[in-house]
Amino acid sequence: MKPFFFNDTNLKPLLAGIFTVCLITFVLLSLYVMVEPPQYLDIHISKEIQENQNIYINNVMIGISSLGRTTVSVIIVIFFSSFLALKKHKKEALLMISTLFSGVLGLGLKILINRPRPTQDLVLLLEDTKYQSFPSGHVLFYTVFFGSIIMIIMTLKIFSNKMKIFLAAACLGMIFMGAVSRVYLGAHWFTDVLGGFILGILFLFITGHYYLKDSWIGSKL
Repeated sequence: MKPFFFNDTNLKPLLAGIFTVCLITFVLLSLYVMVEPPQYLDIHISKEIQENQNIYINNVMIGISSLGRTTVSVIIVIFFSSFLALKKHKKEALLMISTLFSGVLGLGLKILINRPRPTQDLVLLLEDTKYQSFPSGHVLFYTVFFGSIIMIIMTLKIFSNKMKIFLAAACLGMIFMGAVSRVYLGAHWFTDVLGGFILGILFLFITGHYYLKDSWIGSKL
């Protein structure tokens, strides 16, 4: 029997409400960054995060951020998808492959919204960037990729509950640090990474719906 919180009657209204709030928030945030230049909040957060830079932190942030580069992310996704497919977890492999479509979505929205990147007169630039700024493609990918891993971890019965919690926390930590690294490196504003995160959540709602449609946490081998 399914747990009560996976009962359609209980879950669907809550998920629909969360999805709607995220969608409205993303649309409003997109409209805001289209018409307004960076304001106090964006500039202040960037300055606070960049305040105590040194070579060691720089290297850590560059390393974390490098996982979101197109070539690296494609290799990582293909590796995980292939591994899952070899282990006969075809549904999970497809979920992993679907994360690559977030890059196409993010690039399309960047072109449409056309927000400029942070400039050297406002923040310290530690990374050469291309394309527009909103939403952050790195944070979008991190949210979708590590969010998908969390769904897989919580669904497959191959980990203990303690290990599931540990791995899920590690994935959430990577999403958070990925967002921080983009601001730290001067590649994005706070509102860019917020937009990437919200868009990633919306993406996970859609892919997660199909992935979890015929299963629930702890029910699959």
